[in-house]
Order: sequence, then structure tokens, then C-alpha cells
Amino acid sequence: MIEPRHVVVVGGGVAGLVSALDCLRVGIRVTVIEAAELLGGSVSPVTVGDIVLDGGAESYATRGGHVRELLVELGLEEQIVAPNPAGAWLRRTDGASVPLPKTALLGIPANPLAEDVRRVIGSKGVMRAYLDRVRPVLTIGREKNLAELVRKRMGDAVLTELVTPVVRGVYSVGPEEIDVDRVAPGLNQALTRTGSLGAAVAELTDSAGPARAGAKVEGIIGGMHTLVSVLAAEIIRRGGVIQTGTPVAGLHAGAVSAEDLPIIDSEDFVATEGYSIPEGPGEHTLWTLRLENHSVLYADRVIVATAELPAFDLLGPVVSALAEETAQVSPEVVLASLLLDAPNLDGHPRGSGVLIAGHAGQSGVQAKALTHSSAKWAWLAEALAEHPGRHAVRLSYDPVALGERDDAELAEIARTDAAAILGVDLPAESVAGFARTRWRSTPPGSAQGARERAERIRAAVAAVPGLDVTGAWLSGTGLASVVPDAHAAAKRVRHLIAAEYLENGELAAPTQTPTSDNSPNSKE
Repeated sequence: MIEPRHVVVVGGGVAGLVSALDCLRVGIRVTVIEAAELLGGSVSPVTVGDIVLDGGAESYATRGGHVRELLVELGLEEQIVAPNPAGAWLRRTDGASVPLPKTALLGIPANPLAEDVRRVIGSKGVMRAYLDRVRPVLTIGREKNLAELVRKRMGDAVLTELVTPVVRGVYSVGPEEIDVDRVAPGLNQALTRTGSLGAAVAELTDSAGPARAGAKVEGIIGGMHTLVSVLAAEIIRRGGVIQTGTPVAGLHAGAVSAEDLPIIDSEDFVATEGYSIPEGPGEHTLWTLRLENHSVLYADRVIVATAELPAFDLLGPVVSALAEETAQVSPEVVLASLLLDAPNLDGHPRGSGVLIAGHAGQSGVQAKALTHSSAKWAWLAEALAEHPGRHAVRLSYDPVALGERDDAELAEIARTDAAAILGVDLPAESVAGFARTRWRSTPPGSAQGARERAERIRAAVAAVPGLDVTGAWLSGTGLASVVPDAHAAAKRVRHLIAAEYLENGELAAPTQTPTSDNSPNSKE
């Protein structure tokens, strides 16, 4: 009997689950190990009052079509929904709120003279932005920093009041950290052709037409955390093993032969039982995972799919080239989710939410942004309909600026901020539910130097036999980046295992329980 290779995936976020499922589809034995009690990472649920909402990501970018393709493969096509097209508002640094202009690209207005732009940056800001039309043309590719490009061409008002809140809302970092050519390919070239930044933006978006920031996203009825539960169920259905609440303390690789297989004395994981070294000449690289529950797990190959800091802790001792890299500590985000009994919100006074310009407290509130979730998603409004006038909102905060706050204090801050941002009265008794979630944001793949750094790290890991790595810290933030990166990691592992079967004279990998699978990701 041909022994199926065993792949252990460390990390039960979306990246880990997707790569695990891809391996299972071709008959590889898979175990997923997750340190936390819940799967999903930043795509996890949170209970607020009597309803379960998203505790992290609530939508995905449609670019590339990768996430939609995955949802279709998992049978979730009928649950894919678009957000309310009404769009969001913007709270200026002076505390006034206005509808977000129909911007063409990252808050950069194609026409700074438009009335909806004037309402945001004022007449003085408009006149400065219009100088973009007469300033000398930049050389192609000369300006890489998005903040500097906008400041030089259109001035501080456009940068501060429009571009910064939009970019921060989409990428969780400011435009000063964004590489123009990564986030807006062709913008520098279009600028050179057309002679102004506004005209370049108009040219790049002419075929699709202007769109409000955040419009090119979709969600799932029930919340994005549904994806995690469906992925986990499919992994188990195909014979995979998932173990939560089990941190991995360390990795070790050693060459062994069929005669000196280590004795496994732990029964904590069914996946370790009956392990045998593949037949064939020479020695086989066997990975040992030391778990914090004092058991061990053996694998032919390991995919590390954790966040950056734990990934460096695991990879550092076994990937010597990583000594030249430094783990980056990404900023944390605190989310305050509220259920509000507030009929005065039935008219959605600020659309689907509000982006906030300036730093914490500058516009009179501490929140960085507010999402009126039940205005943004029709399915959520329907779920709350049994309580007339009930609404779900969530606000994001910088924990450093917020300081140490207990739940009661944070709930009160969120309530008063929501009242100010939404422009309605929200008395204390209107709060029907509250929950706090905290997670570490991930730099986007469009951040300056991010792609080059990711390539160096991947090359270093790839040089170690039997090891691979994936995750948002390498691919960039957002499921549209994470999902294809996870597919790619699984594909590399599958190809190497297939080559090993051929080298050892094994004609094919054993199959798991036959299932109907028409997924393109299930085929080499």
C-alpha cells in the first residue's frame, strides 16, 4: 500500500485553511494546527447581543476574482452579495460630514472642480488642486510615494481630507507608506501622457467610470466568517484533521530512513498514528513539530501560515537566511461593535459608513472609521428586523491613542463617537449589545518594499526542503491577496510531492474518499 505523504499546516486562518484544502484535494494527508481556540484569524465571528457578526473582515475585494471563485467552489455562490451602493460619507478634520465624492482612484479626484470635491476640501483646496493642471509634467516613474505624488500635484487638502482617509480605510496604512506603481499601476505613465494627475486618474478609470471608495467589494450572507466554517467543514469531510488551541513550540528537520523511524509515543493526534517513511532509496526528510502540550507531530512537509511574528519564531531557527530579515510589528486595531435600538438611524443618515480624516480626536471623535453594517448589508438588516429600529455599527480605533479601557468605557466611547459621526442622538439606553475585538493589521502588498521583502523571504524558505510559507504578511492584506497566495503555496507543495512519488517509482498518490470535485484548483 502506498503511504500518503503528510503535510502539516501551521495556522488556521484563511491562508492555512485554503492551502490545507488544496492539498487534501489530491489525496495528501493533512493536519491543521491552530494556536487559538477559534479558526479564521482576522476573519472570525463575534457575538454582539443576540447576533453573530464579523469580528474582523466583513467583505473582500473583487479584484482578480480569486475569492469569488473559491466561494463558488465551496457552494456559497448564492450567498454572495454586494453592499449598499449608496456609498460612504467622510468626516472632515473640522468635524463636518459630507458624502464621499465619486472619486476615480484612492480618493484622488479626476476633477477637483467638482462640487462634491469642493464640499470636502473647500474653495481654497480646490484652487490648489487645480494647479495640477498647469504644473510641469513628472517623468515616468519618478515619484514612488503616493503621499508625495498627491501633495506635489494637488496639495495638502486633497492629501489630508480625501486621499489619507480613503487609503487608510482600504489598506490600514497611510499613503506615505504606499508605492504608487504597486497600488495604481500605470498612474505615473498616464500622468506623463496626459499632463496632470487628475487627467491621469480620469484616463485610468474612464472605461469603468468613477466609483466610490470601497465599492468594488462583495460579502457573504451571514458574514465573512461563514467562509471559515465552510472551509473547516470541507477539510474534515475530506479526511483532514484540525486541532485548535495548540500552539507549536518549534520545528526541526532531520534525515531518516525507513529503518530508523522515530517512535511516536503520543496519542494526542490521530494523524501521527501509523506514520511510516515512504519507500525508496536514500533518506527522507522528516519534520518534527514540538507542540506546547508536550506532544509531537511528524510531517513530510510543513506549510507555515501564521501571522508574521509567530512565523519568524518558527522559521528563524530552521531558515538561516532569515537572520538577515527583521520581523515587522504591524499596528493593532481595536473594533467596537454595537447593537443600537435607534429608529433615527432607519434613514441611514451617513450611508454605509464614514471615513474619518485626521488623527484621533482631531475631528472631535477618537474613532478612525465607522461602518453602519446594517445599512451596508441588506441581509443583516433583515436579520435584525424582528427588533424594529435596531441597527449594527462598528467603529475602529488605534489602541495606542485609545489607551487602556475596559469594556464599559470602550462601549461608552463608541456610543458617543457613533452619535457624533452619524449625527443623531444615541442615549445610553439605546445600546442593546457591545463586543470588542482586537487584531493586528497587515501591511498591504502595495507598501513600499513589501514585494521585494516577500520575495527574499520566500526564496530563503524555499531553499529548505519540505518547508513553505504563506499568509497576509507576505501576500499583502485582504482576502483577494491571501487566497491566491495560499493556492500558490499548496501548488508548490503538491508539485514537489508528485515529483517525489515519481522519483521513488510510486505511480500515483493514494486518493481519499472519492468526492465530486470540479475545482480547477484540484488539478495539476
